[in-house]
Amino acid sequence: MDKKRLIILILFLLVSGILGYALYRFFFRPAPSVTPPSGEETPGVPPTGLPEAGEGAPREGVTPPGGLPTARPGAAAGGKPVAKLPLEKHVVFDPVIGTRTDQTGALNFYNNRDGKFYRREPNGNLVPLSQEVFFGVENVIWSPNTNESIIEYPDDSNVYYNFQTKRQVTLPKHWESFSFSAQGDRIAAKSIGYSPENRWLVSANPDGNNVTLVAPLGDNADKVTVDWSPNNQIVGFSRTGEGLGGDRQEVFLVGLHGENFKSLIVEGRDMRSLWSTDGAKLIYSVYSARNDFKPELWVVNAEGDAIGS
Repeated sequence: MDKKRLIILILFLLVSGILGYALYRFFFRPAPSVTPPSGEETPGVPPTGLPEAGEGAPREGVTPPGGLPTARPGAAAGGKPVAKLPLEKHVVFDPVIGTRTDQTGALNFYNNRDGKFYRREPNGNLVPLSQEVFFGVENVIWSPNTNESIIEYPDDSNVYYNFQTKRQVTLPKHWESFSFSAQGDRIAAKSIGYSPENRWLVSANPDGNNVTLVAPLGDNADKVTVDWSPNNQIVGFSRTGEGLGGDRQEVFLVGLHGENFKSLIVEGRDMRSLWSTDGAKLIYSVYSARNDFKPELWVVNAEGDAIGS
């Protein structure tokens, strides 16, 4: 019995030794150190340890072996400099309408919450344009000089207001779709009377004086868009041309003095346009079935014999 216990004890000690050596071998044994040959150093690694900042790094524009070229600071692919976009800042946290930026970079707008008009100057200062309160404004049409505007209300009331002189004039309720001339000294609008023969495209002073009849609207008022061109030749567009199919339309240019301008052949529906600064060109958006009703942008000449090209 004593001999058997002795054998078991020897086996236990032997197994424990083997397990202990295995644990030491795989988990606790220190990694072997690499000693470079005499007089040589490991490339990129100083004797004191890891390379410090700037040491062992590839120079700008130099491709290290087996690696990609490094980009210079502020450069994009191809070596072109990356333009840094300015950070946008909140102007106001309240709901606003009638935003307009003038030539100086100042931003004018109407604040729905307190009913006042404000100007954000290029330096960031926010100042009220007037202490006058205009509650419930629906739309604002600014004069190019931004000192005057026409204010529209949901009940069809219209008010002309001069922020410099504080002059306020009520315009006829049956006027709509206002557009200022490039100089701001005249406006164009639709005058919608009760009967078709009393519906006209008119021009007038911004305060409603000196009214001039431009063109009769009749039953086609909803097909006319008022948009005064910067060159003072055209005051609107009339979609009353010949039918050219479901995705094409002929649009007439309405002259200020009854001129017979060439028409535009518009390749799509729902034309929404914007004049170039000199009035010589027009950019417009349309959609059509041929392009899965996706919006398209077109640019055409809109002056003289080149109209429509």
